[in-house]
Amino acid sequence: MAVPSLSLATRQRLLFAVLCFVWGTTFLALKIGVTAVPPAFYSGVRWTAAGVLLLAWRRVRGQRVLVRPRLLLRVVPLALVLVGVCSAVQLYGLREVSSGLGAVISSALTPITMLIVAVALGQERLEGRHLLGLGIGIGGILVLFGPAAISGDMGKAALLGAALVAFGTVLYCVGAVGSRRLLRIVPPAQLAGLTNLFGGLALLVFSLPLEPGAWQAANLAWGWEVWLGWLWLVFAGSLGASIIYFLLMRDWGASRTGSYAFISPVISVLAGMAVLHEHVSLTEAVGMLLMLAGAGLSLGRSPPRRGA
Repeated sequence: MAVPSLSLATRQRLLFAVLCFVWGTTFLALKIGVTAVPPAFYSGVRWTAAGVLLLAWRRVRGQRVLVRPRLLLRVVPLALVLVGVCSAVQLYGLREVSSGLGAVISSALTPITMLIVAVALGQERLEGRHLLGLGIGIGGILVLFGPAAISGDMGKAALLGAALVAFGTVLYCVGAVGSRRLLRIVPPAQLAGLTNLFGGLALLVFSLPLEPGAWQAANLAWGWEVWLGWLWLVFAGSLGASIIYFLLMRDWGASRTGSYAFISPVISVLAGMAVLHEHVSLTEAVGMLLMLAGAGLSLGRSPPRRGA
């Protein structure tokens, strides 16, 4: 009996579900890693290894790796924004604020910024249904993370940390929307490999001379738990999810793909419950449901403009 093939729309939704799950669980892996290894060095090793492995895999499969100078002039700045500067800024911002507040800032800003940039570039149409989905999703994020994250007074260091997280998120969104034009001439897997490689190298160039503890961490004696998280970040996060992300960016557009930001935090909380035995209250459960509802409305909007 023949197994019916899945439609393109179904495959895309399945890929989106994988993207949300992987990037939700990477929060847990990052938390384990950056407590033992300097953040920029840890991420630099991760992204560099991911880029090398992905480009090598393409060569083994007989696929061309385009490295023309004119292409690199467009890819390298994108890598610096998407991976290098964004990662460093956000990780150092997270040192001054709670992970909950960092999640609120990043998750709330991602779809909004992607929508604004995509509309400004003519890639998306601003629709009432889309705005309603954004409003419900952001409301869910605030219900889930807000009470615990924003309790107490924030000092100058915490305010600076929050500003860095926000700035890093905006940089990431601008780079992500800008990458869509490159996807017309560069296969998603290659673009992911090149941005991972150059962004990771930029992090290492920054980290080794400037980041405290980076040279000591270069002996790679991190412990098995940190390495296990690192492997998940490389193979599931940097390789698998990055390729899926660029594929959906090409086919769905920026703001629809960016609605993963409503779902991944929910998965992150569930992973914390399963691994760290964290408790989730009724209020937090309501927040998760609101985020899922907001994501559903965002996914149900009309496709991006033709030729965008």
